Amino acid sequence: MDSIRTQIKAACEQAEHLIDQVKRPLKPHLPAVSRFLVVVTFFEDSFRIIFQWSDQKSYLEETRSFPSFIATLFLVANVVAMLGFSSTLIAKKHVSVAIAGLSVVMVSQALVYGLVFDLLFFLRNMSITGGLLLCLSESLLRQRKKSVFGSLPQLSEIERHMYFQLAGRVLLVLLFIGFVIHGQWSLTWAIVSLVGLAACVMVIVGFRAKWSATLLVSLLSVMNVLVNNWWSIQHSSPHRDFRKYDFFQTLSIVGGLMLLISIGPGNLSYDEKKEY
Repeated sequence: MDSIRTQIKAACEQAEHLIDQVKRPLKPHLPAVSRFLVVVTFFEDSFRIIFQWSDQKSYLEETRSFPSFIATLFLVANVVAMLGFSSTLIAKKHVSVAIAGLSVVMVSQALVYGLVFDLLFFLRNMSITGGLLLCLSESLLRQRKKSVFGSLPQLSEIERHMYFQLAGRVLLVLLFIGFVIHGQWSLTWAIVSLVGLAACVMVIVGFRAKWSATLLVSLLSVMNVLVNNWWSIQHSSPHRDFRKYDFFQTLSIVGGLMLLISIGPGNLSYDEKKEY
C-alpha cells in the first residue's frame, strides 16, 4: 500500500514538474490570456446582440412581452456593459467594479430571459462567477504584493484574497458537473466523468490544484469541441446560436482554470498547508 502511494505521489510530482516546464515560456502571458478567456463569453454575447439586433428585440417584445423602449434600453445597456467591463478587466483597471458590473449583467439576463430555474444555465453562470472571483483574487494579490514594500498589508485585504480564491475554486468546477448531468451516458462518458469529478474535488480542496486544473482544462477543451461544435451546424438553424453560446461559456471556464494554474490555489488549500 505504501509503495502504491509512493508511486502515485511520484507520478503527481513528475506531472507537476512537466506542467511547470510547459508553463515557463507561457507564464508572462498566461494571466492576460486567462482573463481574456474568462470574459470571452461576454464579448461573444455582445456581438451576437449587435448582429442579431432585430431578432433579439423581437424576442423580448413578442415572447417576453417587454415594451419596445424597455427592450431597446436593456439590449443597449447589456452591450455597453459587457464590452466596457470586459475590456477594463482584461486591462486590470477597476477590476472590482468590472466584476460587479458583469455579475449584474448575468443576473439581469437570467431574469429577463426567464432562465432563473434553468439548472445548466445556473451552473454555467456560477462557474463564470468563479472565474471572475479568481480575477478579483489575482488583483488583490497583486495589490498586496505592492503594499508589502510600502507598509504592512491590511489583514482584511489578505482575508478577502484568500476567501475569493477559495470561492472561485469551488464555483469554477460547477460547469463540469453540469456536463456530467446532461451528457449522454456511456462507458466512455462514465470514465471521463469519474476522472473529471475527482479532479473537481482536488481543485476544491486545493490538492495538487495546478495538476488537477490542467487535467480539467484538457477535458473541458476536448468536450467543448466535441459537444459544442457550432461551426458544423447550418447558419439557418436556431441550434447554432445555442451551441455557440455554450462553446464560449465553456471557454470562459477554461480561462478561469488557466488563471488558477497561474496564481495557484491560495492559502486556504491543502497544497499551501502542507508546506508549513
